[in-house]
Amino acid sequence: MPLVSGAEVVLAAAKAGRGVGAFNVIQLEHATALIAGAEQVGAPVILQISENAVKYHGALKPIGVATLAAAAASSVPVVVHLDHAMDRDLVTEAVALGFTSVMYDASKLEYADNVAATSEVTKYCHDHGVFVEAEIGEVGGKDGVHAPGARTRPDEAVAFAEATGVDALAVAVGSSHAMTERTATLDFDLIAQLKDAVPVPLVLHGSSGVADADLTRAVEAGMTKVNIATHLNNVFTGVVRETLAANPKLVDTRKYLGPARDAVAAEVARLLGVLKAVQ
Repeated sequence: MPLVSGAEVVLAAAKAGRGVGAFNVIQLEHATALIAGAEQVGAPVILQISENAVKYHGALKPIGVATLAAAAASSVPVVVHLDHAMDRDLVTEAVALGFTSVMYDASKLEYADNVAATSEVTKYCHDHGVFVEAEIGEVGGKDGVHAPGARTRPDEAVAFAEATGVDALAVAVGSSHAMTERTATLDFDLIAQLKDAVPVPLVLHGSSGVADADLTRAVEAGMTKVNIATHLNNVFTGVVRETLAANPKLVDTRKYLGPARDAVAAEVARLLGVLKAVQ
């Protein structure tokens, strides 16, 4: 199945009241695991490559091209998304490579500068048929608006979405990046208010810290795109540790990365059910 646009997947899910799983790719094993999990349940999936992952690899093209190739061979709809890009040139490169969605993160700027920069990127991406996600302020884990106590005001969210023309908006409702325990407390009333007010689909960042039941409830309250990274890293790394501990003389990387990849695929399939992503 060819790559699909972010609009095709996210807007359809928002209209149907379903969630969309957006999971991060660090290595090729992650990309193939995420696709395998989505194929197990027949659900669309978003594969995200963050600016931090690009820095890890030293360049976008190697991991980007590999992820695009894996996505193109999938039997389910796959969106390849550039996540938390603060570098404007990285957005341009991703679009040129064939990414169908980007999150441009100008949240460290003052509000007016954020609006101006995001509007410019949105126009560029729309001219190339690419879906755009953004956010008003910095996401938590970085002392930003997605820190547990921070909340997005519906009126500000509406104004930002209308001023920038973005296709999806990340909002602060109680989650935080890089949580290793699933103890976040979401503000479901606020999610519902934002859903009623904001003219574009809502995105939940920092979802690794949210329990299963609350992820389902968040989707039912109005959240559409749900980003999960750290939780799957925990699954992957846990299996690697177990495998190496049980086989201390093991040196073939396929023998421990393979089981970790399979475990992530199974967890992705399970999470897509939690998110009501299965059509």
